[in-house]
Amino acid sequence: MESFPHLEPELLIANYALDATSYYRNEAWEQTVGSDWSRMSGEDRARAVQFLKEAADGSLVTNQFFMLKMPDAADPVPVLLNFLPAHVKPEDPSEDGPPAIGAVTVTGEVLREPATWTQSQTQRNRLETLGRMTMGIAHDFNNLLSGILGYTELLKNYAKEELADKTLIEHLDTVEQAALDGAALIRKIQQYIRQERQEHFAPLDIPTLIQDCIALTRPYWYNEPRRQGIAIEVEQEYEDVPPVMGSATELREVFLNLILNAVQAMPNGGRLVFRTDESRKGVRIRIKDTGMGMSDSVRERIFEPLFTTKGERGTGMGMAVSYGIIQEHEGTINVKSHLGEGTLFEIILPQAEGSGQEHISDPEERPSETARILIVDDEEMVRNILVKLLSLKGHDVVSVGSASEALATLDGEVFDIVFTDLGMPEMNGRQLAHAIRQQFSDLPIVLLTGDTETGEPGEDVDVVLSKPFKVAQLQNTIQQLLPH
Repeated sequence: MESFPHLEPELLIANYALDATSYYRNEAWEQTVGSDWSRMSGEDRARAVQFLKEAADGSLVTNQFFMLKMPDAADPVPVLLNFLPAHVKPEDPSEDGPPAIGAVTVTGEVLREPATWTQSQTQRNRLETLGRMTMGIAHDFNNLLSGILGYTELLKNYAKEELADKTLIEHLDTVEQAALDGAALIRKIQQYIRQERQEHFAPLDIPTLIQDCIALTRPYWYNEPRRQGIAIEVEQEYEDVPPVMGSATELREVFLNLILNAVQAMPNGGRLVFRTDESRKGVRIRIKDTGMGMSDSVRERIFEPLFTTKGERGTGMGMAVSYGIIQEHEGTINVKSHLGEGTLFEIILPQAEGSGQEHISDPEERPSETARILIVDDEEMVRNILVKLLSLKGHDVVSVGSASEALATLDGEVFDIVFTDLGMPEMNGRQLAHAIRQQFSDLPIVLLTGDTETGEPGEDVDVVLSKPFKVAQLQNTIQQLLPH
């Protein structure tokens, strides 16, 4: 990494009128800051202007840190600035009151490179690199999840039609749900890196959600304990409750965490009870175990970040995250526990407004038309699963591995719809869509992507679908795009 350019440790001085107009700057200021704030980022410029206003109103604003991008330097230069109101003597000395403010003086200094600066910049670069790597891994992981979901659907279809094996279908349902949860978590990572917020709340049936979590954790509370000669019994008592508005993935994370904690609290076996009912405040969920319980001091800190009773095995974030999720859902979570008497968690979530939901027919329930479809994706696994899923629905499907192959195929064959991946070498999906539009203006194009930053469909793309996807989404999209 290059060091900062050599700058003499001279005091930076500039004077500003009350309307933020500069009328004096010393040479050090000119060489470092320039004639205006253009060497700062937009955010820093806004801060500087705000501090000028505060100083013009009489406030003393000191020790404000800014980064300047110097023309001949690879790295930004840090400076520390002070915004000082300049008081002037009143024309009439007999007037009472404090002296008026006539200008603002800004002083500052270039911070010399501390010993830790290079280290901290290196750490920052590493974190930025890690973020970019994570986005790439997330994209690849979405492709893998597409294969898992696709082949799970094929197996479920086979189990229903050929084997009529209910137990196998239930196992495949669990695998499918785990893959969907994995996809949702990947989206959360992508959105976190981009500082986006996920606000896709939908009506949820809480008993069904809890049953999914119980099925997903069966190896932890049933299989593994029994191998050790321990029995943990699960009881479920669900009253009819209205739906709540929420994120299934996030609430499932809460219930999974509570279940695993309860199992760990019952090393000698016990009973885990789930109850739901409707209270005056909303839908109430109670999860009770007959485990070791908690002392008063532990119970009072159970939702604190980084607090754990599991030693090196615990992160201290599970319950804190659960508490945050319930708060985001405008709900409450409370705990009752005594040593030797087990633990009871009570969660209350507000019910969804207008709980009566109209039935929306599954696209597979409606008469469907078949289509001739071209699949374009450089990932062989994704191509194969798309061909199999769409062929299962009666469509005639052709797949190619690049944009150039797609254009050559379209020159010689007729298709009803094109599905293309976004991230491909040589020519990406949007570029391919634009090229197709030049020759086939009415051919529907669906963009497939494993990323979250997809943008709107636009002129060249009719629909954007995020990976991983289920066959119902593909089928519904096809039926919407086919002429009727």
